[in-house]
Amino acid sequence: MKVSVRVPATTANIGPGFDCLGLALPIYNEITVEETVMPGSGIEINIIEDIDTYDVLSIPKDENNIVYKAIELLYNYIGQSVSDIKITIKTNIPVARGLGSSAAVIVGGLMAANELLGKPADEAVLLSIASEAEGHPDNVTPALVGGFCVSSIEDDGSVTYSKIDWPQDWKLTIIIPDYELDTMIARSVLPENVTIKDASFNIRKCAMLIDAVYRHDSELMKKCLKDKIHQPYREELIKGFKEVTQLCENKEDILGCVISGSGPAILIISKNDGFEKTENEINAIFNDLNVNLDIRTLTVENQGSIVV
Repeated sequence: MKVSVRVPATTANIGPGFDCLGLALPIYNEITVEETVMPGSGIEINIIEDIDTYDVLSIPKDENNIVYKAIELLYNYIGQSVSDIKITIKTNIPVARGLGSSAAVIVGGLMAANELLGKPADEAVLLSIASEAEGHPDNVTPALVGGFCVSSIEDDGSVTYSKIDWPQDWKLTIIIPDYELDTMIARSVLPENVTIKDASFNIRKCAMLIDAVYRHDSELMKKCLKDKIHQPYREELIKGFKEVTQLCENKEDILGCVISGSGPAILIISKNDGFEKTENEINAIFNDLNVNLDIRTLTVENQGSIVV
């Protein structure tokens, strides 16, 4: 028996919502888990690339693979050891670009294994295990349930989340550069402590951002995407981010520009034809930096992960 699950990409943080805000996007990985027929055959992990421009050679194909590790946590939850399994990852989400590729395969592996086991884990358990495997809930929550999510890991390891309707006329444009940025490197540049002033700034902006989305308030949204906890430290690692941010600040129909997750992808939120009017200028910025781009304007994926 085998089960396949389709999981969306995600963009996290959305500016001030460090490790708690996330959006699901219609770019997908498909993860298939099957119990092997031959006892003692061990673990088999196969990776299939839909797009050959993204390097997946560095992804482990043994017990160190994050999909296997997440599945192992699920088996431990029900008091079992992992049986001999075959995992196939069909990847279309760019790796190490800030689009939740690791969250997608974790969620997909957990959902598929849960189906194979007869669904012993409910959504709450899956979210808790996925967040433990990933380290934070901002990507795994929208990857599982879709949409725009505010999420938090509680002291007992459970995840509390709220899903809020994203305004349909707010467009999401992802600028994906042709180089990777390892999440560990992007986290290593962050300070261990932040000032009360900076924390207070982010709390205000994050609260207003959620309200702006809920009330579909474009003018308020323009004021909410600033951040002082992670972007000032990461922007030095992301070519063109400062220039694109400055460009977007002067455009009427662009609501804001933020780092997608830990980068190096950049998320631009716009309405009407705001991005289309600016695209040539953005391309010129990256041409000067000799950076090739994959630019995608997308809607929100509201369904989340599904068994296919």
